[in-house]
Amino acid sequence: MDNFKFNYIEHYKKDGKLFNYFEEKTGATLHDERRVHEFLLSLFPKNINNVLDVGSGSAWIANHLCRKNIQVTSFDISLDNLKNSKLLIPIINHSQVQGDSFNLPFKSNSFDCIVASEVIEHVQDPQMFINELFRCVANNGYLILSTPYKEKLKFNLCVHCNNPTPVNAHIHSFDEIKLKKYFENINIERIEFKTFGNKVLIFLRTYTLLKFLNFTLWNLVDKIFNKIYFSPAHILVKVKKTN
Repeated sequence: MDNFKFNYIEHYKKDGKLFNYFEEKTGATLHDERRVHEFLLSLFPKNINNVLDVGSGSAWIANHLCRKNIQVTSFDISLDNLKNSKLLIPIINHSQVQGDSFNLPFKSNSFDCIVASEVIEHVQDPQMFINELFRCVANNGYLILSTPYKEKLKFNLCVHCNNPTPVNAHIHSFDEIKLKKYFENINIERIEFKTFGNKVLIFLRTYTLLKFLNFTLWNLVDKIFNKIYFSPAHILVKVKKTN
């Protein structure tokens, strides 16, 4: 799917109008999103003043971090998502900017941390995407990405054009090796990977019980199951930029 091309700007503007990113999730979807958010936040760097959330969607990053007096910029291609995020978090240290992640309207070295959670699997050119995000990361700052792990891409037949169309608009699948290659020609101090969200636990619908566990206990259970049968649903990469 590396050569898959489509008008992503038009697509995600329509996506933001048709689908409510702010509606309350339920069941396994709610639990999975909760654990992705908790896992990312558990690895969030300390002493951060400002954050850029690329592909901000429901603005969950701002919802967590703005209340800790961190300046958060929610960045999305969908104006509808940004309007809703402003209504959800109408505080002075939360700003909203519409634009294209391949051409960020910010100066180089602008943000202590840039987050793109569950976004890179949607973009046409992951290398260009990472390069542009990293351009805006401050020296000694961080880039944090999360994405499905070794996802088996699936397709439906589009009723409009009769061509295969990827489910959930996921056009790339990633693992540690593939993600690491995107940083080979970028000056980084260190890179670390974390995998989590055991698929067996998801398949067995154990969220009905695991939802009662706090993050620490859930993470322990998840690690145990991934040692028994390694099948994580997500991967997170945290990269520190050199000075």
